[in-house]
Amino acid sequence: MKKLLDYVLSVVYVLYFGLVLLVFHVLQAFAFNVFGRPAHKKVVDYMNASMTFGWLLTGTTVRFRQTTPLPTDRPIIFVANHQSMFDIPPIIWFLRAHTPTFVSKIELAHGTPAVSYNLRKSGAALIDRKDSKQAIMEISRLGKLIQEQNLSAVIFPEGTRSASGQMRPFATGGVSVLLKRAPKALVVPIAIRGSGAFTPKGLFPLTSFSRLSWVTLPPIDPAGQSADEVVRQAEAAITAELAHPLAMVNA
Repeated sequence: MKKLLDYVLSVVYVLYFGLVLLVFHVLQAFAFNVFGRPAHKKVVDYMNASMTFGWLLTGTTVRFRQTTPLPTDRPIIFVANHQSMFDIPPIIWFLRAHTPTFVSKIELAHGTPAVSYNLRKSGAALIDRKDSKQAIMEISRLGKLIQEQNLSAVIFPEGTRSASGQMRPFATGGVSVLLKRAPKALVVPIAIRGSGAFTPKGLFPLTSFSRLSWVTLPPIDPAGQSADEVVRQAEAAITAELAHPLAMVNA
């Protein structure tokens, strides 16, 4: 019975999700070309809110918790574990005051309405994993952008999704490049829980009545530390947070 419900509610959400992508693709293009980047950002924020709260259609709950106030007068590098493509919408919505800009694989820059458009127009670092020089240049450009404009970058140091929830070791390279170009940045770990189990086979079927959570952990000031030391601290903080029982996290 639960499996049947998963399929039924997944159909409802997929139809809703497709409509959101189509509508917001048009709205993004209009906002960007007529009113510019600030208007485009507003549209993207609400697109991601629509995606996030649309999960309620599957009976799924979404919780976001910020353990420490974060500054808006200096750049931030958000470092998160990665379970699903659905890791991203709550980060964009709940952390919208910091204008999260992502390190993403270049393949995502085309093929998905609204999402691909945003990646191309937002300043995201679109990296070719087969071309290390290109990847470094893109991440470096993003680091310079957040340094100059006090924005934030989001990077998943595992390098790929881990739908099982079992974290892969964090790589240092991308964070190291960002810190070189944005030396004033704070590093803020984000612990993501449940999104992999929610999307065990991708977009369909979803696991209805899931419990998803995003937690921003205390910032790490990289001053006087190597990038490797900073990444290891972020990895340890996320691991410790995910070790807590979900009931405790949501209390």
